[in-house]
Amino acid sequence: AFVSAISSKESEIILKGRKRIEDILTYVDCDIVLIEGFKKEKTFPKIVCIKEEENKSKLFDGLEIATAGFDKDIVDFDISNDEHIKKLALVVAKKSFKLPDLNCGHCGYESCFGLAKEIVKGKKSITNCVSLNPPISIKVDGAEFPLNPFMSNLFKNSFSAMLSSLKGFKKGRIEIEIP
Repeated sequence: AFVSAISSKESEIILKGRKRIEDILTYVDCDIVLIEGFKKEKTFPKIVCIKEEENKSKLFDGLEIATAGFDKDIVDFDISNDEHIKKLALVVAKKSFKLPDLNCGHCGYESCFGLAKEIVKGKKSITNCVSLNPPISIKVDGAEFPLNPFMSNLFKNSFSAMLSSLKGFKKGRIEIEIP
């Protein structure tokens, strides 16, 4: 259940209960989403806001792409400086990504967190996520539905096998739409 407020110019939805970020992102249609909190999430890079030097060790987990705050001596970007904000926005636009949190291991890492850390370091890229680059793509109401490699291959092979038995079938790009 949820509460919604709709006007001619905007809409708001309040969902009851705890939701995963992946569930909420299905409602969002934009290039970048700023998420506050969620320190335990390990599938996207982070801007770490620091008030005191001692906080760095508690807040760093290998996913930080920048530090921000008011003390320019301990952070990369002083958030009271407009030029720093613009530069920080460029860093975010260049380095942001979101892994699907499937932890399938097909990228060679035990979890999405392992791959995310390597992407932040610049050693890997989002293309190393097998689940985000599958041989089959399924969209539900326009939103990409991530599949782990096993399920992706299962769908691909099942559809290909069923269609190959039809008269006139030729190998090629297959599109199936269910309204």
